[in-house]
Amino acid sequence: MTQPRKFFVTTALPYANGKFHIGHIMEYILADTWVRAQRMLGHSVQFVSADDVHGAPIMIAAEKAGKTPQQFVTEIAAGRQEYLDGFHIRFDNWHSTDSPENVALAHQIYYDLKASGLIATRTIEQFYDPVKGMFLPDRYIKGECPTCHAKDQYGDSCEVCSSVYSPTELIKPYSTLTGATPELRSSEHLFFQLSDEKVVDFLKDWTQGGNPRSGQPHLQAEMAKKASEWFEAGMNDWDISREAPYFGIEIPDAPGKYFYVWLDAPVGYLASLKNHFDKGQAAQHWHAASRTTQTFEEFIADPQVEQVHFIGKDIVYFHSLFWPAMLHFSGRKVPSQVNVHGFITVSGEKMSKSRGTGIDPLKYLSIGMNPEWLRYYIAAKLNPKVEDVDFTAEDFMARVNADLVGKYVNIASRAAGFLAKRFAGVLGTPSGDGQELLATIAAQKASIASLYDSRDYARAIRDIMQLADRVNAYVDANKPWELARQEGQETRLQDVCTTCIEAFRLLTIYLKPVLPQLATQVEAFLQVPAFEFASADALLGAGHTIGAYQHLIQRVDEKQLDALFEPPAAPAEEKPLPGGEAVADTIGIDDFAKVDLRIAQIIACEAVEGSTKLLRLTLDVGEGRTRNVFSGIASAYQPEQLVGKFTVMVANLAPRKMKFGLSEGMVLAAGHADEKAHPGIFILEPWEGAQAGMRVR
Repeated sequence: MTQPRKFFVTTALPYANGKFHIGHIMEYILADTWVRAQRMLGHSVQFVSADDVHGAPIMIAAEKAGKTPQQFVTEIAAGRQEYLDGFHIRFDNWHSTDSPENVALAHQIYYDLKASGLIATRTIEQFYDPVKGMFLPDRYIKGECPTCHAKDQYGDSCEVCSSVYSPTELIKPYSTLTGATPELRSSEHLFFQLSDEKVVDFLKDWTQGGNPRSGQPHLQAEMAKKASEWFEAGMNDWDISREAPYFGIEIPDAPGKYFYVWLDAPVGYLASLKNHFDKGQAAQHWHAASRTTQTFEEFIADPQVEQVHFIGKDIVYFHSLFWPAMLHFSGRKVPSQVNVHGFITVSGEKMSKSRGTGIDPLKYLSIGMNPEWLRYYIAAKLNPKVEDVDFTAEDFMARVNADLVGKYVNIASRAAGFLAKRFAGVLGTPSGDGQELLATIAAQKASIASLYDSRDYARAIRDIMQLADRVNAYVDANKPWELARQEGQETRLQDVCTTCIEAFRLLTIYLKPVLPQLATQVEAFLQVPAFEFASADALLGAGHTIGAYQHLIQRVDEKQLDALFEPPAAPAEEKPLPGGEAVADTIGIDDFAKVDLRIAQIIACEAVEGSTKLLRLTLDVGEGRTRNVFSGIASAYQPEQLVGKFTVMVANLAPRKMKFGLSEGMVLAAGHADEKAHPGIFILEPWEGAQAGMRVR
């Protein structure tokens, strides 16, 4: 066996201004699966997280709710465990950044950075909201990006081009709290000198380097490339202080000033770990081969400990630059890996609760959907790249029903009954063909464990299901249901069914990081100790007795998916229109101006092969070229009815890649929310005289 490794693993700290959404659950499934796989390999893991509770958004939200910030975040924190338990997410410790440990650690790291000569004091001009009476945090200022000129970008970074800048560089800034034009006022701030040559040199080495113990890079290739682009653009010093009023940690030698939330938030990783050690719970996760325990201080300084973070792609800048630099120049170990994942979308689109395209995790659980269906589905789509994960109802149902029920659990259900009825649950000895099959499955142990380690869960799941296919082919070739009817085939029947159960056990070992609850059920059914990867090294053997088989997992019912995506009912105070759909939230003229509506002429129209809902429209929008748009209006129109017609389209909608091709906009059509009660779709047509390319205002 290889030397046991020691890990300190975290997920991004969720901001305590709301409940968990499906993006949080995806990240936790990603990390929890990895942690479980490491433990099954015999490694020691301390897996912690915490609520990120500081900052102006919490302060403002608490004020609106008529509560203190502490009351507000405590109520949010009280609801976390229901989500974690529901989806079998097993953190060792959950803490808060508003804790004594975090205050002490943030103070010490600040003092250490100051001792290294990297904290500077400067007088700056900062935006102040004269209506609200406070200096504005970056996220409460919006304006035009100074680099790419995208509108409505936040005051610290652009979500379109990823540029990082000062709020004072924004073009036409405004306060998102009051809409007022902010005033520039002088204020003394503290800066971490990220632009210092030694800091830049360290970060260049770290972002392009790797973890010697795992052989994997600190950052994925896409993120290392992005870091190189940031270096080419030049590093700016980092403003780490904020003016009162502010909910956060007061800077110890600067009364009235507070640490910017992004300084103390990642320190929360260490604070949660320290809290875990101080409670005396860390020792239970040492592997027996370690033979020793450590204090928090010893553990965090141990060169053998690998610090691994799982985060979303929206917070890479902080974790690949600020956080490693803070740790290194305060004399602490830096992360071994920062594993970045994409977002989760639904049918290729961002989630929307009002349209019923969001996935509410608690609703998923409350309507009786199995949490391990979601764990499996998400794992089957995750790989080491920074790619979005798309959830589609049809694919979800097909994968779960075909893979988990049809391929995997079906193996046990087809064999267990015969063993119970004919052989009192006692296993026999597989003959040559069975031994060959089992040897093939067992030989994949190292490969599958390696895929888990590299976070290529999609490949691991694919390989496991290919092994399941081989087992099912073996079953179909040997037909135990026919052997059971033939005289003199008792030994062969026991042989074939034993091979199936042994194969099922091996597949369950490989799936356990993804399906921990189901694996526990299988361990009880097979009457064996908890599975480790090493459990695949030997068979149960002849004479082992298994328990009575009980159904392990249900199929997904289409009605459950319908219920999951059913749009929420309109609040009581809203008055739905006759079609049953309430008027959307009020928007300003600036919001409406973002949508570029154009007159388009339908040059050609045809049905889409493989779809009963879509028509493919070729549109002239006055650009000197045509656009391809897919529209779900096939139930209302024949293609020939539309050719030559003028209509209205959203011309600046981002192109969407569909399985039928690229859709370059959206044609507008009217219809009732309840299509069953009020059938009909009506494409919009302008009055005579309108021409292609005219803007609708």
